[in-house]
Amino acid sequence: MERIRATQYAKIRLITKDMEVKEYLCMTSGERDTNYAQHGSFTRRVTLAAKPMLENAVEDLLSEGFTSEVLTIADLGCSFGPNTFSVISTIKSAVEERCNEMGLKQPELEVFLNDLPGNDFNSLFQFFSANYQQLEGKRSSDGKMCFIAGVPGSFYERLFPLNTLHFVYSSYSAHWLSRVPPGLTSEQGMPINKGKIYISNTSPPAVKKAYLQQFQEDFTLFLKLRSKELVSNARMFLILQGRKGSNFSKSCYAWEILAKALVAMVSEGLIKEEKLDSFNVPYYTASCEEVQEIIEKEGSFDIKKIGTFALDDGNKEETDTWVKGEKVAKNIRSFTEPLVSHHIGHEMIEPFFEKVTRIVIDDMAKQELPREAISISITLRRKG
Repeated sequence: MERIRATQYAKIRLITKDMEVKEYLCMTSGERDTNYAQHGSFTRRVTLAAKPMLENAVEDLLSEGFTSEVLTIADLGCSFGPNTFSVISTIKSAVEERCNEMGLKQPELEVFLNDLPGNDFNSLFQFFSANYQQLEGKRSSDGKMCFIAGVPGSFYERLFPLNTLHFVYSSYSAHWLSRVPPGLTSEQGMPINKGKIYISNTSPPAVKKAYLQQFQEDFTLFLKLRSKELVSNARMFLILQGRKGSNFSKSCYAWEILAKALVAMVSEGLIKEEKLDSFNVPYYTASCEEVQEIIEKEGSFDIKKIGTFALDDGNKEETDTWVKGEKVAKNIRSFTEPLVSHHIGHEMIEPFFEKVTRIVIDDMAKQELPREAISISITLRRKG
């Protein structure tokens, strides 16, 4: 029996391995009220909280003798919707203000919006088109000042020519891994993180080690690739979901909830147990110390600023437990649905997220929801 079960797990792992993460990882799109543009409220609050740090990074770049007529910017893992627009608008406003203060001619902006091919680029460019006049603001005598282009592809590969970028921005993207970490099964092919889809308090040490090694490999590659694409003294501003201490369950509540929902579906016979045990998310919530160590070891960048900030779930004023629970569940669905659908099948999505909603509401009643989420903000300077 164990040999049969091991064979079944091996088949599922082969299916997952054949399709790379970049082929199915994206935010939830479409016209439904569960899409990311409508329910990416937490990342909007992260963007707003980090706005002064982003403005400071732009001003820092311009203060070091920036003389180019074109400022080339890349937003890596841009997704779609108002968050993306507000980031570019913030950068443009910061450029205008700093140039006015220094008496410099404002450079034209060349903006590359990058995400995986499955991203909803149609919605992204429709939003920019509808709001472009607001972004453009004061124009030069020649007309447009801001030029927007899309660049589909993984940031774990080269995306731009050598020495072409002046500023790179990436928010809540670089904590997604390039693949599910290897080493999450035993030599016999059995899952070692049984009943879970991410690191939890019950996971064996080997699970945390596998995830950390994959993050170290991926983030090192991310830095090496960007060091080739950025010019000397260019800036990179990153925001990652992170954690404080060693408690991973507090750092990513969503994965704990999804695991509970999957366990419930297995117990009810809606999905096979192998589907749960072979599901491991390509995601890592690092500590600030882990991130800093990787940056210093890779060696291409100076750390201008690094630190953490915390935000609550943003629903403190909502008194109706059911309404608040639905909001939290829809937010979770907005960034996890494509990943879950790929693994358990589209036909199981609605009953699955109904269970997610009920679990969130139950946890809320028991006051078991985490009080805050940790973000890591980093400003880097490309060494000359």
